[in-house]
Amino acid sequence: MAILDSKHHALIQALLTRGPLSEKEVKFIFKTVCENNADVSESAFYDYIGRINKELDFVQFEARAGRNQYDGEIYYGVVNKVADEHAKLGTQYSLPQIAFFKAVIEAILQDQSGKGKISNIEALNIRLDSQVKQESQGDPGQVPLAFKQFSMAQKEKTLEDLLKNRWLCTTEEGKIGLGIRAFLELRSLFKNLDVPFCDICNEAGIKAELCQNEECSVRMHDYCLKRKFQHPQVDWIEYQRKIENRKSLRPKALLS
Repeated sequence: MAILDSKHHALIQALLTRGPLSEKEVKFIFKTVCENNADVSESAFYDYIGRINKELDFVQFEARAGRNQYDGEIYYGVVNKVADEHAKLGTQYSLPQIAFFKAVIEAILQDQSGKGKISNIEALNIRLDSQVKQESQGDPGQVPLAFKQFSMAQKEKTLEDLLKNRWLCTTEEGKIGLGIRAFLELRSLFKNLDVPFCDICNEAGIKAELCQNEECSVRMHDYCLKRKFQHPQVDWIEYQRKIENRKSLRPKALLS
């Protein structure tokens, strides 16, 4: 069993009290608490996180790293590995609020343009009927009273809370997107909703570039695309041209 000391407790406490932190902030904490230790290398940092996770694993928690698909930055957060979205949200939100949040997520994930966002008006106009079969324990055709009475003002307040608690975010264009907590904690939901994967990193391609060839289903995150094509002059258009010139090959093969 890994043994944790005050250096490890400092990061765990920071993640629990402040919520997800950027990789830069986490590494700053690591270097600060380990300042008397000569080894603050990258490998030492990952060993530091690994020791924490060996302990947290006994209670089915994890200090998980995940990337914010809107800015490409990596964040760390303490995540419950076994609970579903109801358990993660249930202590803070009511059943109608959870249903509303899931409906907002589904609307964002169903964005065929790969922008991963919806407008505030679109979010507020979402009806909870689609969530009835999942949330109602009675007749699937019967809309629960709490759902019927879920007002526009309640939707606005729920959106404010979800944004504040980083389950959702406001994009640069002023639209509503997924927050870093959703990226860290709701991976299983993305899989259940069959969100297309990025062809490079194999993570859900929620905010991603799409191939403009209608016959091609490839999508890639902006940051993955930049890593794939390291030279500025090589861009997405060139990649599309490669696909068109080699239609007999699967898109995956082009990335190998």
